[in-house]
Amino acid sequence: MVHRARASHLRMASGMDHIVEGPEGTVTASESREDLARVTVSTELAPGQTLRIVKFIAYGWSSRRSQASLRDQVEASLAAARRSGWDGLRSGQRDYLADFWARADVELEGDQALQQAVRFATFQVLQAGARAEKRAIPAKGLTGNGYDGHSFWDMDMYTLPVLTYVAPAAARDALCWRHSTMDLAAERARELGLAGATFPWRTIRGQECSGYWPAGTAAFHVNAGIGDAVRRYLNATDDEEFERGPGLELLVETARLWRSVGHHDAEGGFRIDGVTGPDEYTALVDNNVYTNHMAARNLRVAADIAVRHPHRAADLDVDQEEIASWRDAADAVVIPYDHELGVTAQSDSFTRYRQWDFEGTPPDHYPLMLNYPYYLLYTSQVIKQADLVMALYLFGDCFDADQKARDFDYYERVTVRDSSLSASIQAIVAAEVGHPDLAYDYLGETAFIDLRDLAFNTKDGLHLASLSGAWLVAVAGFGGMRDHGDGLAFSPRLPARLARLAFRLVFRGRRLLVDIDHEGVRYELLDGEPLEFEHDGETVRVTRDDTVHRPLPPVRHRPAPPQPAHRSPDWRHREA
Repeated sequence: MVHRARASHLRMASGMDHIVEGPEGTVTASESREDLARVTVSTELAPGQTLRIVKFIAYGWSSRRSQASLRDQVEASLAAARRSGWDGLRSGQRDYLADFWARADVELEGDQALQQAVRFATFQVLQAGARAEKRAIPAKGLTGNGYDGHSFWDMDMYTLPVLTYVAPAAARDALCWRHSTMDLAAERARELGLAGATFPWRTIRGQECSGYWPAGTAAFHVNAGIGDAVRRYLNATDDEEFERGPGLELLVETARLWRSVGHHDAEGGFRIDGVTGPDEYTALVDNNVYTNHMAARNLRVAADIAVRHPHRAADLDVDQEEIASWRDAADAVVIPYDHELGVTAQSDSFTRYRQWDFEGTPPDHYPLMLNYPYYLLYTSQVIKQADLVMALYLFGDCFDADQKARDFDYYERVTVRDSSLSASIQAIVAAEVGHPDLAYDYLGETAFIDLRDLAFNTKDGLHLASLSGAWLVAVAGFGGMRDHGDGLAFSPRLPARLARLAFRLVFRGRRLLVDIDHEGVRYELLDGEPLEFEHDGETVRVTRDDTVHRPLPPVRHRPAPPQPAHRSPDWRHREA
């Protein structure tokens, strides 16, 4: 059967076939009419005899391919399924999942419920991304109708980092989907009077579907997020074919966007004004630190890869003057700083905004966006989700340790986590700056978001970015993994409530195991050629025959800052 949706013109084809095994005389008949499709099996069984029916169902879908093409796809799938049989299909699925867990599993000792939650989260990331087939990965995966099936920036900045290190082919597939929508992104840029490509804040096929500028298109950082996903994927895979093709084109067009969005001011600084960072409670600001850092890295990486592939860059009309302009802008990007308070300002003048009365805000008035006018939110020091703190994680090499600690302390006190995206990022930075117990609590919040329905909306679908964040907390938070440079760096630490944490990942064709307990960390190369990386600033080399042991880096434990009233992580109150 082939159906076609009236509005989207999406075609869905389905087919069914059977293998029937029974005693002699078993008869199978099929018939179909306009309003009926039926298979009838007739047999006579004596005591002890068996009738076995194996049913195969295949699906195909497309908004572009013809009805005949979809029918052929379904029939080919059914033929392959019949050849493999149930046992063959089951064996193939088991082999696939065994290989996946060998690359992706996170082991936790000391909290069985959290162990289950992290594995549940990791599986859902695979479920959403492994068979996307050059289509977007929605914020809810395929689990519910929340957000109407749209994808957002968190696909690139939460889900793809996980897939890059555990299922890189799926990450490549998602980036190829982004590349396939470049014509629509270029059209959107022209509509806004900008150069390059402006990728949508909210979309299904590539068109901008957000009708609210401050929390939609003004969040230009989605474009740098795509560039950063490209950078991370290339660094992790050495996929030269992708680098010369879709990767270079995505980086060039996003770099051109930033060069046209920003401008050099009278003092020579490169400013990006009137944008919204990850914190949607602080909209249309000048020089959002996260956005500016992301844009600068986008510009630098685009310049580096254009130089590496000069002929391909020339095909895109990239010349030396344009490359130089990208580097100049990146080197001059403005990063606001409040010298009086000694903290990095999330954006120009943010630390001078009015204070929010957290003590006077009733618990049932969260999320704030449902109970207060946006004007008050936009002009107050209240943060929906980690913004400056996300910059501390992704650009940790741009801040010294004391600065990170001061900044985290300041923003922890004004972040209300009205978004499920926040807890995982706060956990990663909390672990780094000396708050391992707080990081553990945030890991619980992000991992249990759906298993315990912490946001009271799991009925609308799973929170895929938050579930991705569970893996990120384990690996980047407690494993201390960073990928700022050309390789990997680790600085492991472990909260007191866990006896052991181990995780696996794939990097440039190697499989690496990182096994941490309170005595130290063990690095083991499970597969592939020797690998070099950093452990707490020291270059180490592992081979298949040489496991490396190192002590845990010293951690300066600091008094944990308080959260706003009624907003501390409290996932335990809903324990299953």
